[in-house]
Amino acid sequence: MKYATRPGRVPARRGPWRTREPILVPVITVDAEAGFRSLGQPAARRIARQALVHGRAGRTLLVHGPPGAGKDAFVEDLLALSFCSDADTSRHPCNQCRGCRDARSRAHPDLVVGSPDGWRDQRSTGESIVAAARRWLLEAAGAPVVADRRMVLIERADRANEQIQNALLKTLEEPTDRHVFVLVADEPSRLLPTIRSRCQPIRLGAVPRAELVTHLMDVERLPQDQADTLARIAAGMSGTAVAYARNRELLTWRNRLQSELLSLLERGRADRLGAVRDLIDDTVALVPARATEDEEIRTPASVQREAALLVVDVWMSLTRDLLVAAAGRPELAPSGELAAELGTLAARVGVHPLRAMLGRLEKIHAGLRENAAPKLALEAGMLAWPMLPARPER
Repeated sequence: MKYATRPGRVPARRGPWRTREPILVPVITVDAEAGFRSLGQPAARRIARQALVHGRAGRTLLVHGPPGAGKDAFVEDLLALSFCSDADTSRHPCNQCRGCRDARSRAHPDLVVGSPDGWRDQRSTGESIVAAARRWLLEAAGAPVVADRRMVLIERADRANEQIQNALLKTLEEPTDRHVFVLVADEPSRLLPTIRSRCQPIRLGAVPRAELVTHLMDVERLPQDQADTLARIAAGMSGTAVAYARNRELLTWRNRLQSELLSLLERGRADRLGAVRDLIDDTVALVPARATEDEEIRTPASVQREAALLVVDVWMSLTRDLLVAAAGRPELAPSGELAAELGTLAARVGVHPLRAMLGRLEKIHAGLRENAAPKLALEAGMLAWPMLPARPER
């Protein structure tokens, strides 16, 4: 690995960022796959190329990884790789031909995109979501129009119920040379084993921190101190880091949520339960909501659940950082970048209560994925959140 120096002092900025002196910055020299715009994931890229260019894998791909791992960007590369029309396959995706452009804009005539949420929204009057999914799968089985094959993309496949998954299984049991299915999932274990056995898994994970920092500086044009902070906060998850870089409101929300959770350590049950509704309402604005005829006024339950999952994700991250700080290594806790009091509060709470809390939050997160009531789920978390005596006034 080579190193370069960024010239000049990083300018002081208001907000949570810390100003640092310029230091040696790693320059990533690992050769990237030509045309791929997603970050890192060399093994995943190799599998994708073998499957879509050389035809050495099955007709169903399962792209999976934790939230924020960059699955959307990687799937965009997959689509461009499949529809690229450049005569030289080593250049796929070329990102110059119409096939690549239409794939990345999701306007290609041979691309079909579906999801459990979409099937729910597309139901006819009196139609069940299972019937809507079966109808969609039947329509997706049509012949290609322009390309040699049709790409059938199913997002959030792990959120489909068992009946829908069984309908999907019947389609996957009869593969054709004219179709490639791409399933996207956060938790592949939620898919039926019979579906997983028919898939070529492509796992996405954390990106090396140096590579992520360099990407944020060179592509997102962030100063080094901000890029380093975001890489630490995102724990190597490229999708999360890029989202924070492109949407400062998201980072402001995360900082505000962490500050509220830390303050609730010293507040009673009434304050904690009263804060739940505000946390959900504050987070809902970050979730893209689809308006429906039946839900013009109130927020759809699915959007509230998404908001609650975002809250719990940040809550678990904060709890892990408190746990690390309580164990005597506060410098390893990314949340310390935004909360100077993290180490002091962690020492007051202690390792064992934090470890128990992390286990409780993991169960709450799983419950929300199983359609638990968002408000009740967060209230359960608030009641389990360690309670410290208020510090005496000076």
